[in-house]
Amino acid sequence: MSDFDVRQIVLSTDDLDESIRFYTETLGFTLKFRDGAHYAALDGGSLTLALATAVDHPLPGKVAVGIKTADVDAAAKAIEESGGAIVRAPYNDAHERRAVVYDNKGNGLVFYSPLPR
Repeated sequence: MSDFDVRQIVLSTDDLDESIRFYTETLGFTLKFRDGAHYAALDGGSLTLALATAVDHPLPGKVAVGIKTADVDAAAKAIEESGGAIVRAPYNDAHERRAVVYDNKGNGLVFYSPLPR
């Protein structure tokens, strides 16, 4: 069993309202929550489908895979040591510790771990 849990796919949008409407009306996804005009989370079953504008997207214009892990720092270090690249070194935001990286083929990953409360 891996210490990594793929939990989220982040898609880019330049119009959050239009994207929410598309995924809810066309595909039947349920809106879990929305953060202003820049970010929304849709219920994708076992994954969250996130929609983000350049303001909140970790890699604007690209698809990013969100991976939950207990050790964000170790994950980022392992990526770098294996030929990937760190886009944003591990940092704490309001809710979680994150690192934004590219794998060895340029695919975007966001490692995250909830901060203790």
